[in-house]
Amino acid sequence: MKNLSLVWKKYSYIILITFMILGFFDFRIGLIAILCMVGPIVLSLFKGRFWCGNICPRGSFYDNVVSKFSNKRKVPKFLKSTFFRLIVTVIMLTMFTLGMIKNWGNLYAMGFIFYRLIAVTTLIGIILSLFYNHRTWCNFCPMGSIAALISFFKNKKNTPALLKVNNSCVSCKICERNCPMGIAPYEFKDDAITHKDCIQCSKCVYSCPKKSIGKTL
Repeated sequence: MKNLSLVWKKYSYIILITFMILGFFDFRIGLIAILCMVGPIVLSLFKGRFWCGNICPRGSFYDNVVSKFSNKRKVPKFLKSTFFRLIVTVIMLTMFTLGMIKNWGNLYAMGFIFYRLIAVTTLIGIILSLFYNHRTWCNFCPMGSIAALISFFKNKKNTPALLKVNNSCVSCKICERNCPMGIAPYEFKDDAITHKDCIQCSKCVYSCPKKSIGKTL
């Protein structure tokens, strides 16, 4: 199961590329994208933003393709702010909802709305990666933001996290430099990483020279 998960994380971006190519010729294929809208929200009820770092084909695309040429700069705090994320989420979901209502029953038109949404946002992510890092889009992705909100309330109820920093951590900050979401895992020393935006990609686990970060489940 572990090997299958690693293969998925490394190659699932092929699904995104296939979707973009086939969807261009038949917009009805765009309806498949509903899985990427519902998936992260449903899974966040149990595992936080696990979808974003382990299942999302676009996340795989950013990690395995875009990261090869992206910048390595930190994402500005404004793009991660609650205000900016709320504005982006409201605008995008409003446009999406109005479009679906207007074209309800027309599979081609509805599929095009999904296809256009995925295409445009993926392009935005690629462009932003040239200025900041490859996961910049994930900081204010509407579905990711909703999943983060759910994670926030889950963590307040002391729901177990998937990653934990043990007391052997020396706060060398290497984990923070390797975190695509700009989180500082060392700040959770001797505790679980409960940051609402942790996508559980395990980059901190692999980069820690002291092996101080591991999975709890």
